[in-house]
Amino acid sequence: MATSTRDNDEAEPQRGYWRWSKQDFLPEESFQSWNKYVSALSHTWIRFKDRLFSRSDDATETEELKKQSEHDMKRCLNWWDLIWFGFGSVIGAGIFVLTGQEAHDHAGAAIILSYVASGFSAMLSAFCYTEFAVEVPSAGGSFAYLRVELGDFVAFITAGNILLGSVIASAAVARSWTSYFTNLLNRPENSLRIKTNLKEEYNLLDPIASGVLVIASVITIISTRKTSFLNWIASAINTAVIIFVIVAGFIHADTSNLSPFLPYGAKGVFQAAAIIYFAYGGFDNIATMAEETKNPSRDIPIGLVGSMSMITVIYCLMALSLSMMQKYTAIDTGAAFSVAFQHVGMKWAKYVVAFGALQGMTAVLLVGRLAQARYITHIARCRMIPPWFALVHHKTGTPINATLLITIASVIIAFFTGLKVLSSLISVSTLFVFMMISIALLVRRYYVRGVTPRENLLKLVIFLGLIIASSMGISAYWGLRPNGWFGYTMTVPVWFLATLGMSLFLTQQREPRVWGVPLVPWLPSLSIATNVFLMGSLEYEAFISFGACTVVMLIYYFLFGLHATYDMAHQQEKLQSKVYHRETIKNEGP
Repeated sequence: MATSTRDNDEAEPQRGYWRWSKQDFLPEESFQSWNKYVSALSHTWIRFKDRLFSRSDDATETEELKKQSEHDMKRCLNWWDLIWFGFGSVIGAGIFVLTGQEAHDHAGAAIILSYVASGFSAMLSAFCYTEFAVEVPSAGGSFAYLRVELGDFVAFITAGNILLGSVIASAAVARSWTSYFTNLLNRPENSLRIKTNLKEEYNLLDPIASGVLVIASVITIISTRKTSFLNWIASAINTAVIIFVIVAGFIHADTSNLSPFLPYGAKGVFQAAAIIYFAYGGFDNIATMAEETKNPSRDIPIGLVGSMSMITVIYCLMALSLSMMQKYTAIDTGAAFSVAFQHVGMKWAKYVVAFGALQGMTAVLLVGRLAQARYITHIARCRMIPPWFALVHHKTGTPINATLLITIASVIIAFFTGLKVLSSLISVSTLFVFMMISIALLVRRYYVRGVTPRENLLKLVIFLGLIIASSMGISAYWGLRPNGWFGYTMTVPVWFLATLGMSLFLTQQREPRVWGVPLVPWLPSLSIATNVFLMGSLEYEAFISFGACTVVMLIYYFLFGLHATYDMAHQQEKLQSKVYHRETIKNEGP
């Protein structure tokens, strides 16, 4: 049974899980009356300056904040579970759907190079995630890591993108589930969706996608251990189908389909790489399982790095087999592998592929429900959203309220929105979060409060600024002059010299206790550059949507999140002051 985190000496009776009072949603001082809220708003700038550079610490994220959930999550996972969670969270709609879409529209036969590029960038990010997950084993994942190293404000903006990416990714996978289910039943495309007169890409309502999301959520609410077992079964079936696809694809390969290899040029390869980065998204879900892992320092590195290494090889082999079975111009953008097998005379194989894809997407939805709910839980612990969503049920050991929130949001989006709209926005959010994690890792290694001299902090800020600016310059020049070279003679040396300067003129202030990213600062710096580069390869519409969502997040932050976290921080300071005063009196005696 889950263990209560309340101290035994507290006389406060245990409250039931299902409760709906105002104190459960808005307990902070600023929201107790309209006048207090108006007063808080009038001090927004002062509070913002107070919280802007306010940073958490490892102990707060891994121990203190867990008390907000009232009960602990059950530690029931090992490295074997995490490897299969890696497979389950990553291999889904991306490889089965986006491979065909991007090979046809952007990369051609060179889609394998797109997977190599995005896989390389994802592996760099996985290294950074692994060090943080071992050092700060929290359900908050990247949100917790950024709160520790970059402060509340940066963590909130990133948290917003985490939640946005999570909701949209779930909706996209659920829509793909319907597409492959339709194919498995041998019915016409979109025949299981409801056609309406709404705007294109929003006019095909998908009740099946919404239903699948609800079912997956119910399973994850019941038990993390049972979810792991079901994920293992679904992922094992999907892996068997993938092996079949690769072997059968190479048996029916026609190398003439690889010509022309680069029909859209190098720009097309990187445009596709930016979109199919979605296919690698999800590995960060493993980091959110830290509170439920028996031995995080050993199991998380094996689960993260091990699963990502195998997945990258699998993706490249699958992309190559598809490109050799069918010419890129003939690849179906909706169900690429199924149609490709029909093309080579294996009509029956489309049912095998559809069944395997359904199993893979089912696993993605199961693991996604788990991880996204844990993000929500930790964000609520910090009061960025109401603390009601932080509660962990005493019997199931799972965050039911958080799961309900993420489910409702993704069900609504999956019901209305098409995959093409969803995939590009996911990639922007995912790449942005991964870039921020790489920045945070460099800050963690080179800056420790109260230890690092001010002069070294200034150097770190300058070097980081140059790395980010030069990375943006490389990406911008690529977008404007994909066949040019002159701009790189300025931007690439700046990136190299800034990274070299960090290596030579700064001393690492903190060494990882168990597992660390090798070749610091080079690998994190390269991760920043590749993530920024891939972001710059996306179409401008994705950034318009990203910008609009960020504006909404900022409005929410200044109206609610800022004041809630400010009140919580100052309440904790008062409590600590009272405890210190009580201990002082006790020590002094009568």
